[in-house]
Amino acid sequence: MKIKQKILFVCIHNSARSQMAEAFLNQLDGEHFFAESAGLEPGKLNPIVVKAMQEIGLDLSQKSTQSVSDLIKAGKTYDYVITVCDGASGERCPIFPGNAVQRLHWEFADPSSLSGTEAEKLAGTRIIRDQIKNKIEQNIKFLL
Repeated sequence: MKIKQKILFVCIHNSARSQMAEAFLNQLDGEHFFAESAGLEPGKLNPIVVKAMQEIGLDLSQKSTQSVSDLIKAGKTYDYVITVCDGASGERCPIFPGNAVQRLHWEFADPSSLSGTEAEKLAGTRIIRDQIKNKIEQNIKFLL
């Protein structure tokens, strides 16, 4: 049995970027990775993110958000902890303490900060979604 690399994607609310990153890594290479996501202040899953992910065949509608502190209390450890906050939230983006071998920061805009009509927000979320997928595809070999 292969030992999978354990990856934690972290953001402020665990409502968008970290959830998308978790779903993509598990979909793209679930054979080598086990990805989870968490937030400093978990909120509710962003419905526009759910819609954008459903468009490409990934259903997040049954996912819930979870707290970094709950994972710490549970004694979870990871090979990589990857923060996915934007520059504006960077100073608030949580650091996961513990025995992580590697800590990385991948900066993405926050879908919840998008303005405009629902269609405009969805269009912006698609761009962020595709950026996250591309970043994961580019880094899978590095993470192994």
